[in-house]
Amino acid sequence: MSGIGVVLNPKSGKNLRDPGAARRLARTLGDHGVLREAHSIDELYRIAEDFQRLEIDVLGISGGDGTNHVTLTGFIDVYKGQALPQVAFLRGGTMNTVANSVGVRRGKPEGLLDRLLAAYAERSGRPLTNVERHVMRIGHTYGFLFGTGAVYGFLAEYYRGGTGKPSTVVAARTLLRGVGSAIVGGEVVSRIAAPFVGSVELEDGTAWAEREYFAVAGGTIDQIGLNFKPFYRWGERPGTFHLLGIHTTAMGFIADLPRIWRAAPMRDGKTYEATVARATIRSKDGVMRYMVDGDLHETVGPLEVAIGPRVQIIPIA
Repeated sequence: MSGIGVVLNPKSGKNLRDPGAARRLARTLGDHGVLREAHSIDELYRIAEDFQRLEIDVLGISGGDGTNHVTLTGFIDVYKGQALPQVAFLRGGTMNTVANSVGVRRGKPEGLLDRLLAAYAERSGRPLTNVERHVMRIGHTYGFLFGTGAVYGFLAEYYRGGTGKPSTVVAARTLLRGVGSAIVGGEVVSRIAAPFVGSVELEDGTAWAEREYFAVAGGTIDQIGLNFKPFYRWGERPGTFHLLGIHTTAMGFIADLPRIWRAAPMRDGKTYEATVARATIRSKDGVMRYMVDGDLHETVGPLEVAIGPRVQIIPIA
């Protein structure tokens, strides 16, 4: 069969707080496809194998950025180079940066699924539109965003608690707390802006020297959250991602936040940048702490970040 296959993460922030989400999605989907809940990584891989056997041509994902990247990693691993289904991000998570960046309208998962079903039913006369984005392969996972240093520190502070359940509002509060702490030299900014100390080797053999970096970060989409757009060169060269090695101070970075909001480059002397297909990042202490699409990771040894396969994303409007 063809059709729409929906993967729901029952452990995503919003789905945990809304136990009826799966039932509503299943009712919306009806007999136009199949809905599966992924309670574990092993279960996700079995779902991917089932969807491949069923020749599902649209993969809907109900969850946030973390669910999206884990699901895509599982499907890329299972499909082993074969073309993936078109992907529809149905939101349903705490962070939806990727969905925002590719033009998916805001709304509840069942509402987005209903709009997707309507477009799917009309595809013979009006083919489904999609936008293409590469994912990056970051170690053994795939995602659209990667970051060390303050990118990791910001999310660690965001998840730390004490400011409410994770949400866009909490993210904004975390940013404001960090800015305020930087101004007065407080403790919060020391946690958020703990530098990444290491080096970066680019695919052409050139290197960014070992030093303190506010962050080393890359993306195949422009946004990183809260509508800030540091990766304005993401589409400059086919088959590459935009990589930044920000080496200014916390206050120097804060001063350039309006520029980053406008998708403008940071001022001279604050960052290295390149569009590359591959880079190797080494931490001085041998431990890499980094973020992939809102999820925090830690590994030992150098980390390779490389361009991954293209994903066709349906911008549900």
